Amino acid sequence: MSKKFHIVFGRQGAGKSTYSKKLTKDIEGVHFSIDQWMWKLYGKDMPKSMNLKWIMERVDRCEQQIWETAKNISDCGVEVVLDLGFTKFEKRELFTSLAKEQNIPTQIHYIKAPHDLRKNRVLKRNNEKGETYSFEVTSGMFDFMEGEFQIPREKELKKAIIIDTGETENNENK
Repeated sequence: MSKKFHIVFGRQGAGKSTYSKKLTKDIEGVHFSIDQWMWKLYGKDMPKSMNLKWIMERVDRCEQQIWETAKNISDCGVEVVLDLGFTKFEKRELFTSLAKEQNIPTQIHYIKAPHDLRKNRVLKRNNEKGETYSFEVTSGMFDFMEGEFQIPREKELKKAIIIDTGETENNENK
């Protein structure tokens, strides 16, 4: 029997990768990160100036391969954490629908945090190049992606696990 797909999404710097890695460890699952796939497969080939069409063609290829691999892993009885950004409603709906067609249960995880905190995290990650760093996200890229993110619909959040990492961080600093 197939195991659960955990679909993790939120804006840049919200803490998706940190949350996904912890979740993966907690459930003894397998983690898929679109940033890791894109950087490993295409990082050296990236155009000097940002070319959204070029990037999105490769993101789509990675997502297709990730889906096939994740499905096979799920079929082996292991839960999967999909940390693919999922900035658009249509992508979140696509992966949820694909899983449903294969009788794979899903759990949505919405990770959020205030804008200034997220931007500071991204800029700090650029400097520190720590565990969740895959590539530099410039202020311009951050601002562009802010406009690309589609806020989740009420229907999406009905059964979602919602994590506000801004609240978590504030509580840890008290």
